Amino acid sequence: MLIGELSGATGASVRSLRHYERHGLLVADRGANGYRQFPDSAVETVARIRVLLAAGLSVATILQVLPCTLDATPRIVPCAELSAKLRGELARLDRQADQLDRARALISRMLAV
Repeated sequence: MLIGELSGATGASVRSLRHYERHGLLVADRGANGYRQFPDSAVETVARIRVLLAAGLSVATILQVLPCTLDATPRIVPCAELSAKLRGELARLDRQADQLDRARALISRMLAV
C-alpha cells in the first residue's frame, strides 16, 4: 500500500510514517515510480509504534522493543535484556513524575500567598 493509504488506515500522518521509516521502525520498498510501498502488515506495526510512543518510549527504545511486541496491547515476548530496558524507562518516567509533582507543589504554594 502507498503511504497515503497507510496513513488513512492507521490515522498516523504521512509525516509520522516517514519519521518511523527514517528511524527504521517501518520498512517500505520503492516501486519503479519511486513511491513507497508498505506491506499490509505495516498497519499493525504502526498501531504497535503508536502505543509504544504513548507509553513514553523513545524511538531508540521502540526500535529495540518493537520486534518483541506481540500486538498493539502491547504484549511483549519477555527476555532479560528487554525487561531491564523497560525497567529503566519506568524509572525515568518515575523521575519525571516526581519532578512534575515538585513543580506543581511549588506553583500551588505561590498561588496560596
